[in-house]
Amino acid sequence: MKAFVIAALALFSSCSVSAAETDLIKQGEYLARAGDCVACHTAKGGKPFAGGLPMETPIGVIYSTNITPDKTGLGDYSFEDFDKAVRHGVAKSGSTLYPAMPYPSYARVSESDMQALYAYFMKGVEPVAQENKDSDIPWPLSMRWPLAAWRWMFAPEVAGYQAPAGADPVISRGAYLVEGLGHCGACHTPRALTMQEKALSSADGNAFLSGSAPLEGWIAKSLRGDHKDGLGSWSEEQLVQFLKTGRSDRGAVFGGMSDVVVHSMQYMSQDDLTAIARYLKSLPAVDPNDQPHQYDKQVAEALWKGDDSKPGAAVYIDNCAACHRTDGHGYTRVFPALAGNPVLQTADATSLINIVLNGGTLPATHAAPSTFTMPAFGWRLSDQEVADVVSFIRSSWGNSAELVKTSQVTALRNKDDEIEVEKTSGK
Repeated sequence: MKAFVIAALALFSSCSVSAAETDLIKQGEYLARAGDCVACHTAKGGKPFAGGLPMETPIGVIYSTNITPDKTGLGDYSFEDFDKAVRHGVAKSGSTLYPAMPYPSYARVSESDMQALYAYFMKGVEPVAQENKDSDIPWPLSMRWPLAAWRWMFAPEVAGYQAPAGADPVISRGAYLVEGLGHCGACHTPRALTMQEKALSSADGNAFLSGSAPLEGWIAKSLRGDHKDGLGSWSEEQLVQFLKTGRSDRGAVFGGMSDVVVHSMQYMSQDDLTAIARYLKSLPAVDPNDQPHQYDKQVAEALWKGDDSKPGAAVYIDNCAACHRTDGHGYTRVFPALAGNPVLQTADATSLINIVLNGGTLPATHAAPSTFTMPAFGWRLSDQEVADVVSFIRSSWGNSAELVKTSQVTALRNKDDEIEVEKTSGK
């Protein structure tokens, strides 16, 4: 009888530990979603987290690493090794990681969340035997020792996020997710010539989340409170809807942000999405003279009357008006409005030129399973026609942004051609 009781207690204890471990793994899975780890660490057509995704940098192409629990990945990593890589930017070998791994942001992640992430990657992810690929960065830029100096100069001290005294707990949760695990600044904050982000948090000034330079053909737009090119015209509810579904009354997802919504944001809780939106809406405008968009109906009236004399107007009617309408209002959550759209009024028109040349697809999500595609127009429009129609869109219905030069379109088209040649040749 005594032996039976001891065995029963041992079984009960085993089940309790297992349940706790299961909860920790589940928490880690959620945090990995919030950090969008799968998007960078999964190659197109590859297995989840096995690495091999090429990432363009100013000095060459690097490839994401295998972070599955196989020996070719994290298999022999202790928690200390894992933490050192993720929050400190130092690999198990002792070499410094390229800052494409956003360890300056992850420095804000709490140790308890790190424990959950470690449990998930070691016990909740399928092991994949796949060796890591060497970078395509030419020597001497490929030398690793300068990265250690870079880390010493620019990486912040590793310390979990501390909310300011008296701060709104919802906004503080949003700040933790945006500044830390979500590493939004890695794309949406401009970088200095030495490639560090100009700011790592809202406390560092207005550069934080104020928009990036072109990367892989896209601009990560400003997430500040400006109406012209930020989130000033978005409500908190619209922003939550966009993060969860990839579409809202104000716009539709495209480019690299599509992966963020598909792999990460749509799986996050309503409370966390609200926290992110409320935090972003708390960020002030960069432009001290920022004003709400004022719709101008003159272009809409001219097009309605058949007047297409404005440069780019005829191209717009022939190729764009059926979906985005002559009044620029589009169709809600299907074809986004162009009038007052902040994506179209950024200083750099790269994203708009790219989507006209190459098209784009609005991805399906669990809450919005429909998919809509904008076709590519690069095959049928000349560089001059693309420049004209992009300039028309950026200067109509109250939009006010610089006109686009033909040379800008030519440069982007040539870059696309170079990338396609490299893909075809297997480079």
